Amino acid sequence: MSQEISAPENAAAPVETPATEAAAPVREAPRGRGNGRQGGRRSDRRAPRQEAEASEYMDKVVHINRCAKVVKGGRRFSFAALVVSGDGKGNVGIGYGKAKEVPDAIRKGTERAHKNLVPVQLRNNTIPHEVLGSHDGGEVLLRPAAPGTGVIAGGGVRAVLEVAGVKDVLSKSLGSNNPGALVKATLDGLCKLRTLEQIRVARS
Repeated sequence: MSQEISAPENAAAPVETPATEAAAPVREAPRGRGNGRQGGRRSDRRAPRQEAEASEYMDKVVHINRCAKVVKGGRRFSFAALVVSGDGKGNVGIGYGKAKEVPDAIRKGTERAHKNLVPVQLRNNTIPHEVLGSHDGGEVLLRPAAPGTGVIAGGGVRAVLEVAGVKDVLSKSLGSNNPGALVKATLDGLCKLRTLEQIRVARS
């Protein structure tokens, strides 16, 4: 009788081992949940970035200037970014932003360029007539060109013409090579453009 009672007690021991083995997959569940949460967070973070990239304006950084201030502990650097923006349909603006970091300077310059947009008169993909723009020591000569010529310009002049929507034009710098002077001289020339209808109304 004592042997028959001990046999079931020994048989109960292996019954507990599957319970411990069954508990192992439960521990893997939090790992899967953690990966799912991280994946969700990444998708949530990428969504606003893609929306921010889709902008109606074309932004170009013309020049970044670095300024160093000597202090007791060493040097402190600050940056200034010259940015031009436009919609490619005859609207163009210039912005100048300053900050202690380059990305912040570019962001400030871009925001100011969007606020300073001005309309310019175009004829198809070129300009209506020859014009000379000047600002400070910079002078830029702009001439209309035949279709397929392209933008014959460089530096800040090319950046302003491209964001304004000009695709065929000839240009020549006649003054200073300072990026700020060139950009503002180009914008001054574009603002002087007049269409044939506007000239007829002014003469009548």
